[in-house]
Amino acid sequence: MTETRYLTFALAKGRLAIKTLELLENMGISCEEMKDKATRKLIFVNEERRLKFFLAKGPDVPTYVEYGAADIGVAGNDTILEEDRNVYEVLDLGFGKCRMCVCGPESARELLLHHERIRVASKYPNIAKDYFYNKKHQTVDIIKLNGSVELGPLVGLSEVIVDIVETGSTLRENGLEVLEEVCPLSARMIVNPVSLQMERARIQEIVMGFRGILHQRFLQ
Repeated sequence: MTETRYLTFALAKGRLAIKTLELLENMGISCEEMKDKATRKLIFVNEERRLKFFLAKGPDVPTYVEYGAADIGVAGNDTILEEDRNVYEVLDLGFGKCRMCVCGPESARELLLHHERIRVASKYPNIAKDYFYNKKHQTVDIIKLNGSVELGPLVGLSEVIVDIVETGSTLRENGLEVLEEVCPLSARMIVNPVSLQMERARIQEIVMGFRGILHQRFLQ
């Protein structure tokens, strides 16, 4: 009899990983090793369920899943959209909710309304490009930034920015506001296409387990 192979999870470091592990524990799947903050281990194992887990930077999670280094991944859909990897999105986990928005000073609203050619600063150039070119049919110049994109309009680098908005307090403090919403964001579960074919029953069991817990929480 062949031994059941491990299913591997790649989890985005930080709040998403903590929330995902909570859900797994509610399903009776624990990984005590991951709770040890002093550990230097990179891969954690649940032998009973034949599962492996590792933490990765958010943008790397879809890469690990696409190439089959992980069967299942959990990351924000901002990352999933930006990376545009060959993965299946199978479940909206409903936490980590925020919005991707076009933001800027009130004076930029007219430029958006009239489809002017403007400069857009963003950490998410692919999402920005898809929104302006494919949804708005507006030609813009996109400038990739890695740090505080709110600086873009303040120093004259760009007219607007495309960025994640949670509370909007940073925008308000700097005289900026949400001008248009690009899309809602939350944590999503993604699966490698080959893994879904080879391990369909086990992956579906995990997905249904997550669905059940999320449904219970919704009803509470």
